[in-house]
Amino acid sequence: MAVKARDIMTGGAECVGENETLEQAARKMKELDVGALPICGEDNRLKGMVTDRDIAIKCVAEGGDPRTAKAGDFGEGKPVTIGADDSIEEAIRTMQEHRVRRLPVIDGHDLVGMLSQADIARNYPEERVGELVEFISY
Repeated sequence: MAVKARDIMTGGAECVGENETLEQAARKMKELDVGALPICGEDNRLKGMVTDRDIAIKCVAEGGDPRTAKAGDFGEGKPVTIGADDSIEEAIRTMQEHRVRRLPVIDGHDLVGMLSQADIARNYPEERVGELVEFISY
């Protein structure tokens, strides 16, 4: 039986609300020890992702104020996701295609977890981990 995203993802993904500030997002990242957070709308639907790099480069370095800048303004485009029942191979292809290291895992319209390159590496045949990292890294 093929391993699915839901089998190896980190469950219970925490969101930053689209109307929360980047300062609140940064604090949440610090608490959770993560570098990216999904952005959720008032409707609990995924609106995008915001990274620590987004906060530093797209807000602070541009003269913005993270105390007033809204997370929802930094979730550009349609978020790249993976379905909870998609295979690990599909997750790897998605990461490669979009050059991302983590994917929100969606079940229907609900965010159920996050799948990172590290989650895959820990659950992938050892002889193929190097190839995985090489494909996704840039």
